Amino acid sequence: MAYIVSVGTSLPKNEMDQEKTVEFAKEMFQDSFKDINRLLKSFKNGGIKKRQFAESLDWYKETHTFQEKNEQFIYHAVRQGAEAVVNCLSDEEFLSEAVPVEVIDAIFFISSTGIATPSIDARIMNILPFKESTKRIPIWGLGCAGGAAGLSRAFEYCSAYKTAKVLVLAVELCSLTFQKDDVSKSNLIGTSLFADGIACALIAGEEALVSIPTRLKALPKIEASRSSFMKQSEDVMGWDIRDNGLYVIFSRDIPGIISDWLKPNVMLFLNEHNVSLNEITHFMAHPGGKKILDAYEESLGLGAKALLPSKEVLINHGNMSSVTVLYVIREFLHKQSQKCGEKGLIGALGPGFCSEMLLVEWEEPA
Repeated sequence: MAYIVSVGTSLPKNEMDQEKTVEFAKEMFQDSFKDINRLLKSFKNGGIKKRQFAESLDWYKETHTFQEKNEQFIYHAVRQGAEAVVNCLSDEEFLSEAVPVEVIDAIFFISSTGIATPSIDARIMNILPFKESTKRIPIWGLGCAGGAAGLSRAFEYCSAYKTAKVLVLAVELCSLTFQKDDVSKSNLIGTSLFADGIACALIAGEEALVSIPTRLKALPKIEASRSSFMKQSEDVMGWDIRDNGLYVIFSRDIPGIISDWLKPNVMLFLNEHNVSLNEITHFMAHPGGKKILDAYEESLGLGAKALLPSKEVLINHGNMSSVTVLYVIREFLHKQSQKCGEKGLIGALGPGFCSEMLLVEWEEPA
């Protein structure tokens, strides 16, 4: 077992409302699509009001090499990743006193939007006073499923090492992958959805929780996790890697795939642990977009309130790939409307095509 104790974020400084991004997209794509005005309705119908980006809007109007984009990824990822770590370990809303960086035993670093070796977590360890024996586990390429997958791997680590204190740090700077020369509808839709975000979660093993000064009356305890993989589905979502960088692959069939594929996998997971769907009170879903949230709601028979935190994150931040589910969990911790004994699911879907799910139950800290 493992507990989600705190989630900290670091907001990129450039915030733009959806109207501004509509104007940007029209300027970029109007010569490529005859029906551009019809296609731009996806920006207004996507359930997003504002998003945050690493750079100013003018930066994206210029042409940048893959090297330039990746250098900016490393620059922002290191600085804002370190800020998210500090915020996670010192948030007075969740902790009565700061947890020292020196007590962290492992870092799971999650990203799919930039490349660095040494990895970003290593560079952050040169900024913050982590102990030299801290284990580093960088995970790349899981896209939107990465945040939930990072939590699953941290849960497994803490199940093996019950005194462990672990960080899951996700950094996605989706905007830095924007390709001016990509006139595909996938790129246009991606431009309407994706944003930048950074978040860090503190996960504690069963025996580590007693030494963490939590303020919360109930914590989500991770009881189990499940990975599911759909074979022969590489074309659903991901990257096409070319000389100039990362080009988005984003199938229009994703909501339909979710409707047909998700519920059987959810039911299989719950049945493995003798839990019924009716027992799930809270669903902390990665909000890939409005249509994807609608597909979640319809396929699982969820009430409108079940996905409110996911909708709030989508409205205010857009789709931040792997980071988004951590923002949703932070919303749940922030509201503290959960009671001990209530059960929930954490879920996200990503390239592969795959899903990552975690079963949680709220429990009073010892």
